[in-house]
Amino acid sequence: MKKIMVVLGLVCAFGLAAPSIAQEKAATPPAAETKAQDAAPKAPEAAPAAASTPAAAPAAAPAAAAPAAPTSPQLVSGDKINSGDTAWMLTSTALVLMMTIPGLALFYGGMVRKKNVLATLMQSFAITCLVTVLWVIVGYSIAFMPGGPFMGSLDRFFLQGMLYQNEANKLTVSHLGLTIPEPVYVCFQMTFAIITPALIAGAFADRMKFSAMLWFMGLWSVLIYSPIAHMMWEPSGYWASAGVLDFAGGTVVHINAGIAGLVCALVLGKRLGYGKEAMAPHNLTLTLIGASLLWVGWFGFNAGSAVASNGRAGMAMFVTQFATAAAALAWMFTEWLAKGKPSVLGIASGAVAGLVAITPASGFVGPLGALVIGIAAGVGCFIAATTVKALFKYDDSLDAFGVHCIGGIIGAVLTGVFNVREISGVDGSVLTQLGAVATTLVVSGVGSFIILKVIDWTVGLRVTEEEEREGLDLSLHGETVQ
Repeated sequence: MKKIMVVLGLVCAFGLAAPSIAQEKAATPPAAETKAQDAAPKAPEAAPAAASTPAAAPAAAPAAAAPAAPTSPQLVSGDKINSGDTAWMLTSTALVLMMTIPGLALFYGGMVRKKNVLATLMQSFAITCLVTVLWVIVGYSIAFMPGGPFMGSLDRFFLQGMLYQNEANKLTVSHLGLTIPEPVYVCFQMTFAIITPALIAGAFADRMKFSAMLWFMGLWSVLIYSPIAHMMWEPSGYWASAGVLDFAGGTVVHINAGIAGLVCALVLGKRLGYGKEAMAPHNLTLTLIGASLLWVGWFGFNAGSAVASNGRAGMAMFVTQFATAAAALAWMFTEWLAKGKPSVLGIASGAVAGLVAITPASGFVGPLGALVIGIAAGVGCFIAATTVKALFKYDDSLDAFGVHCIGGIIGAVLTGVFNVREISGVDGSVLTQLGAVATTLVVSGVGSFIILKVIDWTVGLRVTEEEEREGLDLSLHGETVQ
């Protein structure tokens, strides 16, 4: 644990030093404002109305200044809503929700032992319900309302001010989604807030109290997830204003969840019998089905982050498919060489690693970048989930850290390398990407540790040895799979 805290301290030092350098690069007007808006994953492309400026305007007339982009939610008339964008975002929202229930639930549920499968499924389902309520009350407002560099305001506490006036044909839109109703944007972002803490559960599978899990996920969602989302995605956020490129959540979702998972695994300790008893997955059929649902749902995750039905969404969908296939093959062939046989669990894990790594880059890179990111993620995450885990002997039960944190770091850094200006409209900076990665590691790592310790001192974190041996299905929920 001391080694982990030393490493986090070093990362923290870099995270505090790098931003000032990155912000100096991003401070030259007017590029800074454009970069912040383009880099934010939820900002739509230029409104179609901009293309309707009459070409035959008198040559002598002075050029009209472009209207300033909105910086907070707006009440607009219904004719400002684009039906195509709205339809795509409704579809994307459903796809991303499907990633958690049933996708992640089945993916994780198949990997645990039979005596813990219901408890694992229950975690994903309960987190979905809990985070939905917290997101409406306060999470959305902290994350996506303009405010300070580290968190937003409480202007949308309990979603006050979000309106739909049917008779007046008026409604509110987010400043990050100008062509869709604000409730659609709230729901879309809600599905991201749901799956992120659900990913953490893979690191501590088989050993955390259900009550402790609920307390941790609730506090983590409000105190860790929402502020990091604000820093990376809302234009007034610290790293958004510095020009970080994170299209759909490499830092906000995957590095955030992955490092929190590692801290959970270290604080809770290893499962009983870890390294001595067989802990093979009980049903890889469920795992493969879950991975397949994650793959399909990820199109909503990445392509939906364009917040429009447009060319950027199309490119994001394409590179997501390409990188995922490359990563799955890279993991499969690496495992084949290392262990003599390609496994079902391996190719499924490789696909998820590719999905993770392409997430921050999906709106910014082309085919070459997608290929390199996919291969790097497949090989890098395989090494992290096997060799590195064995070397340091931590019990990351379902490789939440090895796949999500390591895959997220690979993708976030390589986004700065392979960013294509013709696609993104901005220049990438590896230094800025590294600073955002470091900030996420420190905030989530240290914050998770503090939350876990407080819960351990109050309600307790871990089930008893007897309950763990009996299985969490029966001991915590009074049910079993026959």
